[in-house]
Amino acid sequence: MVSKSRYSVLFQFILFFLIISFITRTVLLAWSFQKADPGLLTCLRIYAQGLLFDTIVALCFSVVYAVYLLVLPQRWNTSYANKVITYAGFFLTVLIIMFSFFAEFAFWDEFESRFNFIAVDYLVYTFEVINNINQSYPLPWLIGGMLLLTALVLFIFYKRRAFQQSFKSDTSFATRLLFTATILTGALLGVLFIPNSWADGKHNRYQNELSKAGIYSFFSAFRNNELNYYDFYAKEPEATAFSIVRSDLQEADASFTGNGFTIRRQINNAGMAQKPNVILVTIESFSADFMGHFGNTQHLTPVLDALADSSILFTNMYSTGTRTVRGMEALTLCVPPTPGNSIVRRNDNQGLFTVGSIFKKAGYTRSFFYGGDGYFDNMNNFFGNNGFDITDKGGRFSPGDHFTGARNIIDDKNIHFANAWGICDEDLYDAVISEADARYAKQQPFFDFVMTTSNHRPFTYPDKKIDIPSGTGRDGAVKYTDYAIGEFLKKVRTKPWFNNTVIIFVADHCASSAGKNEINVSKYHIPCIISNLKSNTPPVIDQQCSQIDLFATLFGLLNWQYESDWYGKNVLLPTFQPRAYVATYQKLGYLQRDSLVIASPQQQITTTKWNAKTDEQRPIKNDPALSNKAIAAYQSAYYLFKNGGMKE
Repeated sequence: MVSKSRYSVLFQFILFFLIISFITRTVLLAWSFQKADPGLLTCLRIYAQGLLFDTIVALCFSVVYAVYLLVLPQRWNTSYANKVITYAGFFLTVLIIMFSFFAEFAFWDEFESRFNFIAVDYLVYTFEVINNINQSYPLPWLIGGMLLLTALVLFIFYKRRAFQQSFKSDTSFATRLLFTATILTGALLGVLFIPNSWADGKHNRYQNELSKAGIYSFFSAFRNNELNYYDFYAKEPEATAFSIVRSDLQEADASFTGNGFTIRRQINNAGMAQKPNVILVTIESFSADFMGHFGNTQHLTPVLDALADSSILFTNMYSTGTRTVRGMEALTLCVPPTPGNSIVRRNDNQGLFTVGSIFKKAGYTRSFFYGGDGYFDNMNNFFGNNGFDITDKGGRFSPGDHFTGARNIIDDKNIHFANAWGICDEDLYDAVISEADARYAKQQPFFDFVMTTSNHRPFTYPDKKIDIPSGTGRDGAVKYTDYAIGEFLKKVRTKPWFNNTVIIFVADHCASSAGKNEINVSKYHIPCIISNLKSNTPPVIDQQCSQIDLFATLFGLLNWQYESDWYGKNVLLPTFQPRAYVATYQKLGYLQRDSLVIASPQQQITTTKWNAKTDEQRPIKNDPALSNKAIAAYQSAYYLFKNGGMKE
């Protein structure tokens, strides 16, 4: 019998893992029951699929020990060395599992998802993540609790005589070979033939996520961190794709400068060109619905709401993704997101045609300001190797940190508050002002890309600034973010360079992307404000548009003539067709008014009708013309990046 064989510990461990996984899935289901809205059959399917994924994970965890038990000679089975290896290996494995299940609850709390591409990214940046956990949770108690639980599991196994039965058994080699081969075969078949996407067959995203196993999802995301568009997505002949895109980008003020597989064109805006300084403030995780202008009644953003009344407000803009690096990609390169990693984090992303390229030709200096360490997410390398000077909190260099721009470290004496993710927004804005003063003194026009961090978990900020205590939640972080913007504006309005400076406030992405649907459109809706611009533009721009359209619109308002290699368009032109690009790292969405086309791996194309008032989506028949627009945009963008077509 298995219970009296050398494999007694191993098979009881597999049973233990399945029980813990069942409990975890049940807690998550209860946590999100209303959003998942499952019927009886759906619940049964969730648990059945979940059991299969959990079994595969348990078998994978067991492979090394199963092989060890196979090759361990019988005379060594009762040895002290084997007992040490077994006890130590068991304790370490259970401890890892305990931490992974705790991490699943924390990850679900923030993203309402099993581990995904974000979790893979976070593993790379352990310094920031561990500090974030330390500041968000009582880490000493957490570690102590995990150790205590692991010791309790070890004690239960000991009392059940699992270890004694293993050490005293005399299991034949043939039996050991059968057991080990079964475990190896099960693990291998599961990994090779049960993709994580097998759980994605339901329209409700919560049901899909609950069917999965966190650890299995993690390694699936790790394997698929960059997806080859041509291998996984629906496509058109290259010439057809570019013909569709070029037709979509054709405007009265634009003329293409090349034929074939390029979108480069000359933009000739009429009128006298203005050359103000431009400060782009990209606000961390700032959803549109935080603002009173979009229905919020908590009065969290009095500064931004007042600024919106006296500035140009985009009321219908959407982020391209759900990560900071996606927002950076959209705002600097003005292209649809390519599947997998953001271009900010990829290789061969230097010397690209960026917003900075146009400012450079106009004689501007270009600077990137970040409240944290720009090593994170490859930010310094991306901006530094695309012509920007860097100002950040500093700290580390990765082996690949060889960028051409200058790097300035914010002096500790100028830092009054910092948490895991960086310095508070007030300190960051002071660094921006200081650098602007220096540029003005040298009579240099400047473009600054500023990335804030205060509106990020653990939601801590300086005391006595607002009426919500630090570290108590997102509402306080939003209100402090707004307060810091107010202090920044008070200071810059006293500067001699202010009257000739346009200041833009835009979100990198929303605070949460979770919802019933794979792409929940409302979770991409972001605010964008262009302030202090000398223009007769209407104060409200309600055209449905994307982050990638911001600078094409700004340069239109400034009457600039420039060369463009962007998919972004001036939304104020009468020929502009409302649309937005909204994507995850796998799902590529193209939103045109209320129709959402989603391109998925396995060459799948689906279309839903989106109700903006209820945020509901219902499947509809694919419209070939609309689907082809979506395919052409994403396919051509991938082609251009992989073939050097985005280079300056």
